[in-house]
This record gives sequence, structure tokens and C-alpha cells, in this order.
Amino acid sequence: MRKLLLPSLIIIASILLLIRLFYLQVINDSFKLKSENNAIKIQYDYPERGYIYDRSGKLLVANQPSYDIMVIPREIKNIDTLEFCKLLNITKEDFIKTMIKATIYSPRLPSVFLPQLNKMEYAAFQEKIRKFEGFYIQKRSLRDYQVNFGANIFGFITQVNEKLVAKNPYYNSGDLIGRQGVEESYEDFLRGIKGVKYIQKDKYNREIGSYKNGKFDTIAVQGEDINLTIDLELQKYGEELMINKRGGIVAIEPSTGEILALVTAPSYDPAILVGRQRSKNYTKLYNDSVSKPLYDRGLLAEYPPGSPFKILTGLIALQEGVVDEQTPFYCRNGFSYARGRFMKCHCPGGAVQLHNGIYNSCNTYFASVYMKTINKYAKPAEGVDVWSNHLKSFGLGQFMGYDLPTGRKGNAPSSKTYKKIYPNGGWRSTAIVSNAIGQGEVLMTPIQLANMMAAVANRGYYYTPHIIKKIEGETIDKKFTTKHVTTIDKKHFEPVVNGLFDVYNLGTASALRVEGIDICGKTGTAENYTKINGKRVKLQDHSIFVAFAPKDNPKIAIVVFVENGYWGSRWAGPITSLMIEKYLKKKITRVDLEKRMLEGSLQSEYQKYTKRSIDSLLKIKPVIKFQDTTSEEKAED
Repeated sequence: MRKLLLPSLIIIASILLLIRLFYLQVINDSFKLKSENNAIKIQYDYPERGYIYDRSGKLLVANQPSYDIMVIPREIKNIDTLEFCKLLNITKEDFIKTMIKATIYSPRLPSVFLPQLNKMEYAAFQEKIRKFEGFYIQKRSLRDYQVNFGANIFGFITQVNEKLVAKNPYYNSGDLIGRQGVEESYEDFLRGIKGVKYIQKDKYNREIGSYKNGKFDTIAVQGEDINLTIDLELQKYGEELMINKRGGIVAIEPSTGEILALVTAPSYDPAILVGRQRSKNYTKLYNDSVSKPLYDRGLLAEYPPGSPFKILTGLIALQEGVVDEQTPFYCRNGFSYARGRFMKCHCPGGAVQLHNGIYNSCNTYFASVYMKTINKYAKPAEGVDVWSNHLKSFGLGQFMGYDLPTGRKGNAPSSKTYKKIYPNGGWRSTAIVSNAIGQGEVLMTPIQLANMMAAVANRGYYYTPHIIKKIEGETIDKKFTTKHVTTIDKKHFEPVVNGLFDVYNLGTASALRVEGIDICGKTGTAENYTKINGKRVKLQDHSIFVAFAPKDNPKIAIVVFVENGYWGSRWAGPITSLMIEKYLKKKITRVDLEKRMLEGSLQSEYQKYTKRSIDSLLKIKPVIKFQDTTSEEKAED
């Protein structure tokens, strides 16, 4: 047997090898195609990208034809370089530089020589293309925006880089790809599938027809159309209200998690990132490090949430059983929580319970219940971790899982946070009490604040915020239809909602009411510090407002954040009321508020800081921080 084993293995291996060779050489032509690649020209047919519509089916983004001049360096023979450069209005230096780059990429594979010719340039070159062997025209499609807003939502189209070409076999040099926004998130659906034609050449490098009668050719498949959750009119209105201001607006439908509006200000017309001037315009936007038009504040900006955070402070205290809605605390224009430590308060004072604590935004009340929550446990570290876990159940301190390619986690402090701050220990609830009123180490992005309000509007649950509503022929990811239940019992939400409702009736937003709409909201003011020439400098406060409406069966939850906007009801509050009325009524009755917001500008406020020390502001990232002894709540908050 042993003598037969080795010969048997050799015979079996030989048979398998022969079968494989027969398959590759006789049955499967794909390797033959590759072996003959030098005599075959591969020509791609690029499909149109899928169209983008809003939630009601209104067209937002379409396509327009574009023409790229492609080059295969090895095939260039005896061309008149000066005529070529004159025809395309480029310099000889540009020609040489581009040719070197194309040759380095590949002497025998096509790459883009000059992208995105307009129709006149295309016609002029097409007429004389026979003179320039080695060059040909590749038709593609560019985006054609039907609106001049929503740039942060759409993203833009750009050429792939060499690193991606090496990593992903689908892309070739010169191919276009979506970057940022839904163009990036849904690239695989929007891009479609390229068609391929294999063209046979003779020994003189002349095209003689389709290879194998087109056996291997494929037809281009257009990209899938998508519908966004965005309401076109609401998005447009939000961007108009934020002209001459900096900040963001995020509006969500509580019952679904669908994003109704995602505004960042300042923004730009998406059309400027289309065509030959795209790179130049992008560079200008990128280098604007003062107003940061490419910075999506709704998703990326991490701010201390200020007074809106008191909503969570109250809910957690109720859940932990340290107070009920009738538990009183006495406010004497502030809260003395340790020797020499005093937190100011601008509420009317006197006995404060949950209800009037919310609509009067009493620092004393929420600082007291926060300390009770932490002190319920034997060790402050344990209390903070319980509190932190409640926050995380609302989506704080973590990436939310929405379908846009950018975002930040914010910060929901835990015992680990304070072990780093106080490595020797010894910290207690008094050291971290500023968390109670949305100060301290708490950071939230605007979309997290909007999602928090959606959870409150739903009385204890939310759906992951998302911007996709429908993809033609596809099913939406199940994670967007999965209910996330918070750690707070449903019964605790109603008294808090009643307090938020009276913010508009009795409290800090009483001047912002809209007739016929029951709005629940909360004002907020975030103090703003930065470093200029190494010194910590106080800048103008940020204006915040969160709300949902109607009170029962809510249709919209919203946050508005206006940088350097003084206090909550000065800028963010009016914009919130207008956005809610626009969405629910499709018209505006508070024309007084609308006029003030549309005509109002904070440019003079922003100019102060530019004049103060532009060099320092450009180099140092702003630090937005609160102090314990702040007058965080203005008279209006």
C-alpha cells in the first residue's frame, strides 16, 4: 500500500491540473481576454447617478452631461502640442505636468487629462480630435442642483484618489465618487454600475471592432433614485432664517426618527462645487477657518447644552426616586452648595417644585435634585455611573448610528471622567454639580439635543435619526425602524412635559407663542470662552432652544443653536417657533418674529472677535466652558 500511495497522489494531482487547464483555456475565456489585453481597448460607459428627491417627491438633485479628455500616454504620437494647448486654453507647462502624472499612473491605461469640459469646449475639441492620437473624450454626468440650499445634506462629487483606486477595484483613475452627505453615505446605490466595451485593435493599433462580437461587453446601469426625509420647504426656510448667523437647526419627526431639516450656518450654494471651478471653490471654503462653511454644526459641534439639559436632570431624579413632582426646594436667587461656592439663579425665587422649576428654569431646584441623585449611592462614583447610564439611554455620549458620514459623540461624564480629573480622588457631588444645569463636562451635539426632545415627546422612546426615506427597489435598514426605549419610566414624562408646555404659557418663552399650536419647549444659554494670545477670554453667550409640537401626538422635535446669540429667547427661540409653525401650518402668522429673524444679523458680533485677534482665533480651537458661579440663566431663561 505504501508503495502505491505516492504514485496515486501524483496521478490524482496531474488529473486535477489537466482539468483546470482545460477549463481555463477552452471553457473560460476570461483569462484569454486578460492575456490579449495589450491588443484590446477597454472603454467604459458611465451611468447617470441616481436622482435625489425630498420626502414629498420634489426633485432636489438631477444630472447634467460632462465631458472629460482622457489620455493613454503610450498611444500619443506626433501631436502638435502648441495647437493642442491653444485649443484647450492651457499652458505648455500644464500639459507637461499632467502628462507626467498620467504616465506615472500608467503608460497604457487611460486617465483624465482635462476634466469637465463645457459644451463649447467639447464641440471645439471633438472637431479636431483626429489630430491628437492617444486622446479621447469620455462622457460622464455631473450633478445638476435644482435648489441652492442643502449643501451639507447632499455632499458633493469629486474624483477618486490613487489610494482608493488601489483599494477598490470598481474605481479607475478619473472616476467620480460621492463625498460627504448622502452622496457619500449612499454612494453604492447612487453611482450605478459602469458599462464596459472591449474593442479589438490590429497590429497597427487601429480599432477594428468589438472583441468577440461584444461577448464580454456590459451595459451601464443607472444609479438608484433615493427619497430623503428632508422637507424641502422647511429646509429652505431654516437656511433663510439663519442668514448672517452661525449655528445649526435640527428637526426630527418623533414618531419615525426621520430628519425633517438639517441646517448649518453659514452654508453655500451646492452648485459651486460642480464643474471646472470645483477645486478652486472648495479650497476657498476649506480655508475659511473663521466662519467654517464646510463644518456641519448640526452634527459636529459639541456644546454644553445649558438649561435644556435640566429636562434630563429632572427625569433622572424622578426615576431614581429622590424626589417626586411635589418635592419643594427654596431658592434665594441662587444655590449655596459648599463653603464659598454659590450658583446664581435668575428665577423669581421662593418655593420651587418640578413644574415651576422647569418653566422658570431654576438652577437651585435642578442642582439640588442632581446632588440628591448622586448622593443616593454610597460612593459618588457609583452615583455618577448610574446617572451617566441614564443619559446614554437617550443617545448621549455615543455615536448615534444615523446615516450621515460625519458626527461626534459628545460627552456623558462617568466615574472614569472624574478619575482622570481628580487622580487622587476625594471628589464629591459638590465638585460636579454644574452638570445639573448642562454645564461642567457635559457636551452634546445639536442632533443629540433634537433626539433627546424626540424621546421626551414620545414619553420615553426614540428611533435612530436618519435621512433616507426610500431607495428605489431596496429596503431601508432595520436599525432605523427599531424602537429604543430609555431607562426612564413613561409615567415620569408627563409632569415634565407639562412643565415644558408652560415654558410657553407662563415662563421664559411666553412671548413666542403661536396661536393654535401647543408647543413644549425650553430656553438655554451656553457661556462661551476661548483663548486669545494664551488668555482665557469670555465671548458672547450662545443662544439655544429646544421644543416639540404639538404637545399630544407630536409631529416635530427641534433644536436651534445660534452662536454668540446672547440668550435662548433672543434668537434661537423665535426661530424655533417659526420653524414649527412653518412645518405644521405651512404658513406664518407670527410675521413680527419672522421679520426680526430674517432681517436680523449677528455679523457685527462675529466681527468683534475677528478684530480682537484673528491669528489666535484661527490657530486655537474654541473652548466652550461654564463656571460654577455663572449667571447662566439670563432673566429670559
